[in-house]
Amino acid sequence: MPGIQFGWRVPDFPTDGSAGQAFIDQIHGALPIVSEHFATAWVADHFVPWGSWQPVDTDTIECMTTTAYLAAAYPRLTWGTIVLCQSYRNPALLAKMVANICAFAPGRFVFGIGAGWKEDEYLAYGYPFPRAGVRLQQLEETCEIVKRMWTEQPATYEGEYYQIRDAYLSPKPAPLPPIMVGGGGERKTLRIVAKHADWCNPGGGTPEAFRHKLDVLRGHCAEVGTDYDRIVKTWSCECVAVAATDAEARHVAETSPFYNPEGGLVGTPDSVVDQIQAWVDAGVTHFLLRFADFPRLDSLELFSKEVVPRFR
Repeated sequence: MPGIQFGWRVPDFPTDGSAGQAFIDQIHGALPIVSEHFATAWVADHFVPWGSWQPVDTDTIECMTTTAYLAAAYPRLTWGTIVLCQSYRNPALLAKMVANICAFAPGRFVFGIGAGWKEDEYLAYGYPFPRAGVRLQQLEETCEIVKRMWTEQPATYEGEYYQIRDAYLSPKPAPLPPIMVGGGGERKTLRIVAKHADWCNPGGGTPEAFRHKLDVLRGHCAEVGTDYDRIVKTWSCECVAVAATDAEARHVAETSPFYNPEGGLVGTPDSVVDQIQAWVDAGVTHFLLRFADFPRLDSLELFSKEVVPRFR
Protein backbone atom coordinates (compact mmCIF):
# COMPACT_ATOMS: atom_id res chain seq x y z
CA MET A 1 0.00 0.00 0.00
CA PRO A 2 2.05 2.93 -1.21
CA GLY A 3 1.98 6.14 0.73
CA ILE A 4 0.94 4.79 4.15
CA GLN A 5 3.37 5.95 6.84
CA PHE A 6 3.59 5.84 10.61
CA GLY A 7 4.75 8.35 13.19
CA TRP A 8 5.50 7.93 16.89
CA ARG A 9 4.07 10.25 19.52
CA VAL A 10 6.94 11.10 21.84
CA PRO A 11 5.50 10.94 25.38
CA ASP A 12 5.48 14.50 26.69
CA PHE A 13 5.16 13.38 30.32
CA PRO A 14 5.63 10.07 32.17
CA THR A 15 2.67 8.03 33.33
CA ASP A 16 4.51 5.54 35.54
CA GLY A 17 5.82 7.92 38.20
CA SER A 18 9.18 8.41 36.53
CA ALA A 19 10.93 11.76 36.61
CA GLY A 20 14.12 13.46 35.55
CA GLN A 21 16.71 11.42 33.70
CA ALA A 22 14.72 8.21 34.10
CA PHE A 23 11.93 9.64 31.93
CA ILE A 24 14.40 10.96 29.35
CA ASP A 25 16.04 7.53 29.23
CA GLN A 26 12.65 5.96 28.52
CA ILE A 27 12.28 8.15 25.43
CA HIS A 28 15.78 7.32 24.25
CA GLY A 29 15.03 3.63 24.81
CA ALA A 30 12.22 3.68 22.26
CA LEU A 31 13.74 5.87 19.58
CA PRO A 32 16.15 3.32 18.05
CA ILE A 33 13.15 1.10 17.26
CA VAL A 34 11.17 4.07 15.97
CA SER A 35 14.08 5.22 13.81
CA GLU A 36 14.28 1.83 12.12
CA HIS A 37 10.59 1.31 11.39
CA PHE A 38 8.76 4.66 11.44
CA ALA A 39 8.87 7.70 9.16
CA THR A 40 8.21 10.44 11.70
CA ALA A 41 8.20 11.34 15.40
CA TRP A 42 6.04 14.02 17.02
CA VAL A 43 6.35 16.22 20.09
CA ALA A 44 3.39 17.89 21.83
CA ASP A 45 3.36 21.51 23.01
CA HIS A 46 2.37 21.68 26.66
CA PHE A 47 4.00 23.06 29.78
CA VAL A 48 2.15 20.77 32.20
CA PRO A 49 0.38 17.41 31.71
CA TRP A 50 -2.95 17.71 29.98
CA GLY A 51 -4.77 14.81 31.66
CA SER A 52 -6.80 15.58 34.77
CA TRP A 53 -5.67 12.19 36.12
CA GLN A 54 -2.01 13.29 36.10
CA PRO A 55 -0.46 15.37 38.93
CA VAL A 56 0.15 18.88 37.65
CA ASP A 57 3.77 18.83 38.83
CA THR A 58 4.66 15.80 36.66
CA ASP A 59 7.76 16.34 34.52
CA THR A 60 6.75 17.68 31.10
CA ILE A 61 9.09 18.28 28.14
CA GLU A 62 9.02 21.55 26.17
CA CYS A 63 8.20 21.15 22.50
CA MET A 64 10.66 23.19 20.43
CA THR A 65 13.82 22.57 22.44
CA THR A 66 13.02 18.85 22.61
CA THR A 67 12.36 18.67 18.87
CA ALA A 68 15.60 20.46 18.03
CA TYR A 69 17.66 18.14 20.21
CA LEU A 70 16.03 14.92 19.08
CA ALA A 71 16.13 15.88 15.40
CA ALA A 72 19.91 16.08 15.73
CA ALA A 73 20.18 12.89 17.76
CA TYR A 74 17.95 10.78 15.47
CA PRO A 75 18.57 11.93 11.89
CA ARG A 76 16.71 9.09 10.18
CA LEU A 77 13.39 10.54 11.31
CA THR A 78 11.37 13.50 10.15
CA TRP A 79 10.22 15.46 13.21
CA GLY A 80 6.94 17.27 13.72
CA THR A 81 5.06 19.25 16.36
CA ILE A 82 1.63 17.95 17.35
CA VAL A 83 0.73 20.75 17.56
CA LEU A 84 2.33 24.04 18.54
CA CYS A 85 0.02 26.48 20.31
CA GLN A 86 0.09 29.70 18.30
CA SER A 87 -0.31 31.77 21.48
CA TYR A 88 2.86 30.62 23.19
CA ARG A 89 5.45 32.20 20.89
CA ASN A 90 5.50 35.41 18.92
CA PRO A 91 4.76 34.40 15.29
CA ALA A 92 7.85 36.09 13.85
CA LEU A 93 10.11 34.47 16.44
CA LEU A 94 8.42 31.13 15.77
CA ALA A 95 9.10 31.52 12.04
CA LYS A 96 12.77 32.12 12.87
CA MET A 97 12.94 29.15 15.24
CA VAL A 98 11.48 26.80 12.63
CA ALA A 99 13.79 28.15 9.93
CA ASN A 100 16.74 27.55 12.22
CA ILE A 101 15.75 23.93 12.85
CA CYS A 102 15.37 23.50 9.09
CA ALA A 103 18.87 24.88 8.53
CA PHE A 104 20.30 22.07 10.66
CA ALA A 105 17.80 19.39 9.58
CA PRO A 106 16.67 20.38 6.06
CA GLY A 107 13.62 18.51 4.84
CA ARG A 108 13.06 16.82 8.21
CA PHE A 109 10.57 19.06 9.98
CA VAL A 110 6.78 19.36 9.82
CA PHE A 111 5.46 22.61 11.27
CA GLY A 112 2.33 21.51 13.11
CA ILE A 113 0.33 24.34 14.69
CA GLY A 114 -3.09 24.91 16.20
CA ALA A 115 -5.20 27.56 17.88
CA GLY A 116 -4.55 26.44 21.46
CA TRP A 117 -7.08 25.18 23.98
CA LYS A 118 -5.69 24.50 27.47
CA GLU A 119 -7.04 27.45 29.45
CA ASP A 120 -5.44 26.55 32.80
CA GLU A 121 -2.04 26.32 31.13
CA TYR A 122 -2.50 29.71 29.46
CA LEU A 123 -3.42 31.39 32.72
CA ALA A 124 -0.72 29.69 34.80
CA TYR A 125 1.97 30.89 32.38
CA GLY A 126 0.59 34.41 32.07
CA TYR A 127 -0.98 34.24 28.62
CA PRO A 128 -4.39 35.80 28.00
CA PHE A 129 -6.98 33.25 26.92
CA PRO A 130 -9.29 34.91 24.39
CA ARG A 131 -12.41 33.31 23.00
CA ALA A 132 -12.06 30.59 20.36
CA GLY A 133 -12.87 32.87 17.44
CA VAL A 134 -10.00 35.19 18.36
CA ARG A 135 -7.56 32.31 18.77
CA LEU A 136 -8.53 30.97 15.35
CA GLN A 137 -7.98 34.38 13.77
CA GLN A 138 -4.60 34.53 15.49
CA LEU A 139 -3.81 31.07 14.09
CA GLU A 140 -4.55 32.23 10.56
CA GLU A 141 -2.45 35.37 11.04
CA THR A 142 0.42 33.21 12.35
CA CYS A 143 0.24 31.07 9.21
CA GLU A 144 0.37 34.22 7.06
CA ILE A 145 3.38 35.59 8.94
CA VAL A 146 5.48 32.42 8.88
CA LYS A 147 4.83 31.88 5.17
CA ARG A 148 5.82 35.44 4.34
CA MET A 149 8.93 35.36 6.48
CA TRP A 150 10.04 32.10 4.90
CA THR A 151 9.64 33.43 1.35
CA GLU A 152 9.93 37.25 1.34
CA GLN A 153 12.83 39.55 2.27
CA PRO A 154 11.91 41.79 4.02
CA ALA A 155 8.42 40.68 5.05
CA THR A 156 5.53 42.88 6.18
CA TYR A 157 2.10 41.87 7.42
CA GLU A 158 -0.59 43.87 9.16
CA GLY A 159 -3.09 41.68 10.93
CA GLU A 160 -5.67 42.47 13.55
CA TYR A 161 -3.63 40.74 16.25
CA TYR A 162 -0.12 40.27 14.87
CA GLN A 163 2.10 42.49 12.75
CA ILE A 164 5.57 42.38 11.21
CA ARG A 165 7.26 45.31 9.49
CA ASP A 166 10.27 44.93 7.20
CA ALA A 167 11.24 41.74 9.00
CA TYR A 168 14.32 39.88 7.78
CA LEU A 169 14.78 36.15 8.19
CA SER A 170 17.97 34.44 7.03
CA PRO A 171 18.69 31.73 6.23
CA LYS A 172 15.40 30.83 4.62
CA PRO A 173 14.29 27.22 5.08
CA ALA A 174 15.08 25.15 2.01
CA PRO A 175 12.98 23.22 1.34
CA LEU A 176 10.07 24.96 3.01
CA PRO A 177 8.68 22.86 5.86
CA PRO A 178 5.14 21.63 5.33
CA ILE A 179 2.53 23.30 7.51
CA MET A 180 0.16 21.02 9.40
CA VAL A 181 -2.88 22.64 11.01
CA GLY A 182 -4.39 20.65 13.85
CA GLY A 183 -8.10 20.73 14.60
CA GLY A 184 -11.37 19.69 13.05
CA GLY A 185 -13.67 22.69 13.48
CA GLU A 186 -15.74 22.51 10.34
CA ARG A 187 -16.55 26.17 9.77
CA LYS A 188 -13.25 27.88 10.56
CA THR A 189 -10.40 25.48 11.32
CA LEU A 190 -10.80 23.30 8.24
CA ARG A 191 -11.05 26.43 6.13
CA ILE A 192 -7.68 27.54 7.55
CA VAL A 193 -6.37 24.10 6.58
CA ALA A 194 -7.64 24.60 3.03
CA LYS A 195 -6.01 28.03 2.75
CA HIS A 196 -2.66 27.41 4.43
CA ALA A 197 -1.87 23.77 5.22
CA ASP A 198 0.05 21.02 3.49
CA TRP A 199 -0.92 18.45 6.13
CA CYS A 200 -4.04 18.17 8.29
CA ASN A 201 -4.86 16.50 11.60
CA PRO A 202 -8.64 16.93 11.83
CA GLY A 203 -9.53 14.48 14.58
CA GLY A 204 -12.51 12.22 14.15
CA GLY A 205 -13.04 9.41 16.62
CA THR A 206 -14.20 6.88 14.04
CA PRO A 207 -13.37 6.26 10.39
CA GLU A 208 -16.82 7.52 9.49
CA ALA A 209 -16.33 10.75 11.43
CA PHE A 210 -12.89 11.21 9.87
CA ARG A 211 -14.33 10.72 6.39
CA HIS A 212 -16.91 13.40 7.15
CA LYS A 213 -14.18 15.85 8.22
CA LEU A 214 -12.40 15.23 4.92
CA ASP A 215 -15.62 15.84 2.99
CA VAL A 216 -15.93 19.22 4.72
CA LEU A 217 -12.28 19.98 3.97
CA ARG A 218 -12.80 19.06 0.33
CA GLY A 219 -15.59 21.62 0.14
CA HIS A 220 -13.42 24.36 1.64
CA CYS A 221 -10.62 23.50 -0.78
CA ALA A 222 -12.98 23.89 -3.71
CA GLU A 223 -14.16 27.27 -2.41
CA VAL A 224 -10.67 28.71 -1.87
CA GLY A 225 -9.08 27.12 -4.94
CA THR A 226 -6.75 24.68 -3.16
CA ASP A 227 -5.79 21.22 -4.43
CA TYR A 228 -7.37 18.92 -1.86
CA ASP A 229 -5.34 15.91 -2.98
CA ARG A 230 -2.01 17.52 -2.11
CA ILE A 231 -2.88 17.72 1.61
CA VAL A 232 -1.48 14.85 3.70
CA LYS A 233 -4.25 13.43 5.89
CA THR A 234 -3.12 12.34 9.36
CA TRP A 235 -4.91 10.68 12.25
CA SER A 236 -3.70 10.63 15.85
CA CYS A 237 -4.35 7.50 17.88
CA GLU A 238 -3.82 7.94 21.60
CA CYS A 239 -3.98 4.26 22.52
CA VAL A 240 -2.20 1.53 20.53
CA ALA A 241 -1.95 -1.89 22.16
CA VAL A 242 -0.70 -4.87 20.16
CA ALA A 243 -0.22 -8.32 21.70
CA ALA A 244 -0.28 -12.02 20.86
CA THR A 245 -3.96 -12.28 21.83
CA ASP A 246 -6.87 -9.87 21.73
CA ALA A 247 -7.45 -10.37 25.46
CA GLU A 248 -3.87 -9.43 26.30
CA ALA A 249 -4.05 -6.37 24.06
CA ARG A 250 -7.32 -5.25 25.68
CA HIS A 251 -5.75 -5.60 29.12
CA VAL A 252 -2.82 -3.40 28.05
CA ALA A 253 -5.17 -0.79 26.61
CA GLU A 254 -7.55 -0.76 29.57
CA THR A 255 -4.71 -0.14 32.03
CA SER A 256 -3.47 2.86 30.04
CA PRO A 257 -4.51 6.35 31.18
CA PHE A 258 -5.13 7.16 27.50
CA TYR A 259 -7.65 4.35 27.02
CA ASN A 260 -10.80 5.27 25.14
CA PRO A 261 -13.29 2.45 24.51
CA GLU A 262 -14.57 4.34 21.45
CA GLY A 263 -11.18 4.57 19.77
CA GLY A 264 -7.71 3.11 19.62
CA LEU A 265 -5.91 0.37 17.76
CA VAL A 266 -6.13 -2.68 20.00
CA GLY A 267 -5.65 -6.38 19.25
CA THR A 268 -3.40 -8.91 17.61
CA PRO A 269 -1.24 -7.78 14.68
CA ASP A 270 -3.78 -9.16 12.19
CA SER A 271 -6.63 -7.39 13.96
CA VAL A 272 -4.75 -4.09 14.12
CA VAL A 273 -3.92 -4.34 10.41
CA ASP A 274 -7.66 -4.63 9.69
CA GLN A 275 -8.41 -1.67 11.97
CA ILE A 276 -5.77 0.47 10.26
CA GLN A 277 -7.14 -0.51 6.87
CA ALA A 278 -10.53 0.94 7.85
CA TRP A 279 -8.82 4.27 8.54
CA VAL A 280 -6.87 4.04 5.29
CA ASP A 281 -10.16 3.50 3.46
CA ALA A 282 -11.47 6.64 5.21
CA GLY A 283 -8.57 8.67 3.79
CA VAL A 284 -5.71 8.50 6.31
CA THR A 285 -2.23 8.28 4.84
CA HIS A 286 -0.11 9.04 7.92
CA PHE A 287 -0.76 7.66 11.41
CA LEU A 288 0.53 9.33 14.60
CA LEU A 289 0.62 6.71 17.34
CA ARG A 290 0.90 6.67 21.13
CA PHE A 291 1.60 3.20 22.55
CA ALA A 292 -0.40 2.23 25.61
CA ASP A 293 2.26 0.24 27.45
CA PHE A 294 5.08 2.83 27.30
CA PRO A 295 7.68 2.81 28.84
CA ARG A 296 7.51 -0.90 28.05
CA LEU A 297 8.29 -1.50 24.39
CA ASP A 298 6.33 -4.71 23.75
CA SER A 299 3.54 -3.12 21.67
CA LEU A 300 5.96 -0.87 19.79
CA GLU A 301 8.22 -3.79 18.89
CA LEU A 302 5.37 -6.07 17.81
CA PHE A 303 3.76 -3.27 15.80
CA SER A 304 7.08 -2.47 14.12
CA LYS A 305 7.77 -6.08 13.17
CA GLU A 306 4.30 -7.38 12.34
CA VAL A 307 2.14 -4.40 11.32
CA VAL A 308 4.34 -1.78 9.63
CA PRO A 309 5.65 -4.19 6.93
CA ARG A 310 2.07 -4.97 5.86
CA PHE A 311 1.64 -1.38 4.68
CA ARG A 312 4.87 -0.97 2.73
